[in-house]
Amino acid sequence: MTAHGARSRGAALFDVDGTLVDTNYLHTLAWWQALRRHGHDVPMARIHRAIGMGADRLLDAVLGERRRRTEDRAIADAHGALYAAWYENLRPFEGATELLRAVAARGWRVVLASSASEEEVAAVRGLLDADEVIEAATSGGDVDATKPAPDLVETALEAVGAEPEDAVFVGDTVWDVEAAGRAGLPCIGLLTGGTTRAELEDAGAVLVCEDAMALLRRIDTSPLRRPSR
Repeated sequence: MTAHGARSRGAALFDVDGTLVDTNYLHTLAWWQALRRHGHDVPMARIHRAIGMGADRLLDAVLGERRRRTEDRAIADAHGALYAAWYENLRPFEGATELLRAVAARGWRVVLASSASEEEVAAVRGLLDADEVIEAATSGGDVDATKPAPDLVETALEAVGAEPEDAVFVGDTVWDVEAAGRAGLPCIGLLTGGTTRAELEDAGAVLVCEDAMALLRRIDTSPLRRPSR
């Protein structure tokens, strides 16, 4: 709880990849190529299912926990280099920047809560052109355990001094929904990452929208209409 028992100002936490910027399939391709370089032929469908986790959890998911962990850093570095080649081609989803500004205009503190590397978060943050309303941002390097663990969500809340009961999370994967739920936040799911409506709802999403623009259009009937304080 905040000092002297005062309620914190509401926080709107946003995942980045697949939620605000169209990157999930590029991440899938980059991980596929990085894994192949190290002798692992993993179907892209399996990799895509793990997108949204940090590198630690993703490699557990696609290679198993008994893998050779000594090569994890080399695989992750290869992914980062391969993905970086796409930076100049990355594009925000329609309505993403406008959504962040509309949320801030309604009194929310806007936080980017991503499991990606600090460099990757910086690259996509620049595309959003909304720094004036983004109060904080996290990356996978800020915590020991990434999504679906709640650590990143909790770190994002701490960055702006917000409590779970005063916050909402927006994401595109079941890992976002699960991480938010474990941290005590409701989660709005978007379909732009390639996860189905049923999967997001089954994971616990309180609302599922087609994309950022669809959420923007119904913002005033959504959990983002206005913070309670």
